[in-house]
Order: sequence, then C-alpha cells, then structure tokens
Amino acid sequence: MTTLVTGCAGFIGFFACKALLARGDEVVGIDNLNDYYDVRLKHDRLKQLQALPGFRFHQIDIADVTAITNLFDSEHFTAVLHLAAQAGVRYSLVNPAAYTHSNLIGFANVIEACRRHAVGHLVYASTSSVYGGNRKLPFAETDAVDHPVSFYAATKKANELMAHSYSHLFGLPTTGLRYFTVYGPWGRPDMSPMLFARAIVEGRPIEVFNHGDMTRDFTYVEDIVEGTIRVLDQPAKPDRSFDAVHPDAATSAAPWRVYNIGNHQSVNLLTYIETLERALGKTTEKVFKPIQDGDVKDTYADTARLQAAVGFAPSTALEVGLTKFADWFRTYYAP
Repeated sequence: MTTLVTGCAGFIGFFACKALLARGDEVVGIDNLNDYYDVRLKHDRLKQLQALPGFRFHQIDIADVTAITNLFDSEHFTAVLHLAAQAGVRYSLVNPAAYTHSNLIGFANVIEACRRHAVGHLVYASTSSVYGGNRKLPFAETDAVDHPVSFYAATKKANELMAHSYSHLFGLPTTGLRYFTVYGPWGRPDMSPMLFARAIVEGRPIEVFNHGDMTRDFTYVEDIVEGTIRVLDQPAKPDRSFDAVHPDAATSAAPWRVYNIGNHQSVNLLTYIETLERALGKTTEKVFKPIQDGDVKDTYADTARLQAAVGFAPSTALEVGLTKFADWFRTYYAP
C-alpha cells in the first residue's frame, strides 16, 4: 500500500505515519509546516519520520490546488488519511480565514483529487466539536449536529457534508472520524496537556475554565491511531438497510460513514489536572474562570459503532498515558 498522510508533521499525523511505516506501508507525507504553533516541534517530528525507510515528504499547502493536483498526478495512492487542517476552537474566533483556507478550500482540493484518481478510501479528521450545543451524553453519531458553537466546528461539519456528496455522486468511499480530546507525547502546545504541564513545571497558576465544572473524553494518541488505521483498512460501503424515510445520521446508501473515536469515558477537568500534577511530581495554583466562547461544557464519546465495525477499544488508562506524556515533556523541554 502507498498511503498519503496529510498533516504528517502534526500530532496525530506523526504517530499515524510511524504506525503505517512499521507495518510496511509506503507513506507519502505532506505538510505546510505553518507557524500556528512552535515549528520546531513539527520539524523534530518530521526529522524522525524522514529517518524511516518507506517515507517521502513534500512541503505542500493543501489549499494550493496546483500542488495537490501535481502530487496526485505523480503518485498512486491506495488510501488517503487526511489529517491536515487548521485546528483549535478558540483560534477560530480570531482568525476564521485560516479555517476557510485549510478546512474548506483545502478539503475540497483533497477530495476532488481522490475522486479523479479513484482512491480506494479517504479517511478524514472530523471532531467532537461538531456536537456543539448538544447536551445529551454520551454523544452518539445519530445525534443532531446542526448547532455548532464555533466556526471550527462548522467547517468540520461541512467536511462531513462535502464527503457525503462525493460518496453519493461518485462512489468515493469516505469515512469521517470525530476525534475527541487526544493527548500524549509530541502533543500540540495549544492543547490542555501542554498548557497545564508548562504552568505546573514553571510554577505558574493554571487557568481552569467554567470554574472546573467541565468534563472531557481524553484518549491516548496511540489508541487513537490504532483505531484510525483499522478504519483506513476497511473502506466505507453503502448501507443496504438505509431507510431514507427515517435516515440514520451516521450511515448512508452511499459508501460514507462517520464514527466517534474516543475513550468512552468522561473525566472531570480537575481530576485530569490532579493526575497530571502527580505525573509531573508537582502542584500549582488554580485560577477559576468562566467558560470561554466556543467551548462546550462536556464531551463523552459513544464508541459502540466503531467498536462493532473495527473492534476499536482503547486500552491506555489516563494515569498511564499522562505519565508517558510527562516523561516526554520533561525530556523534550529540559532546560
């Protein structure tokens, strides 16, 4: 297999490339290496990948239609794992144009190239943020996702709709994965594990939003990647039992699917912080603040459908995952 991984120098993309290479796939990775967060971290991830046999890298912006067209014309991809995107809920409040650029124009370029070259399966990153104002827990793929509370979430919901149109019109197998909060070594600096770890190690107060009354479905990155690759290996197929009179929001008469991918556990934010403090061997002050615009109070993944489809069952306990993260953090950011 030759698999294209977009966003290969990103957090999940880095681990996905390593896992695909370890099983013998040829991997072509693309990334624009933008400066949304510390570029050194991206280069250090990429340096590890470039040392592995079977990996080739191209610095490409997915919104550059000419570059994407030329890439697909010069390669033959068995499957595409599309992880490149402008991430972050809060950043979408101040720079929505970045999300239009990557998540809408970029996604359109990638899916059109997949169509033209009859790629066997396009798996793309969606997000738990699509559930927006939904307060029913746990979140299930059958729930309505028509009330996003951030522009980031709106662009990811748009990706799911764009994918369905291509699956319906052209028979392109597509699967969207609604990632819940992913953590682990080499994580993004704008996400809570890194923000909290820096504050704890440096002795600065931690800002705790919604006065600590928040929960998240935290999933260790290697568990996420295992589930992602299992999905990649099973192209979406039409649901022969699909009822257009009573439609299932997660399936289709076209070869299209969306799945939650998370830990199927919801952890209180303060419990999470305390677990990270134990892993780092240090505590710090908490400053309690109101919930921020674009945030949701709770996330909790119903993963029954994904488990039934590919046998995905995350196995890394929060204490174990945060200990691995803390060990990496101390080593990578050692003075």
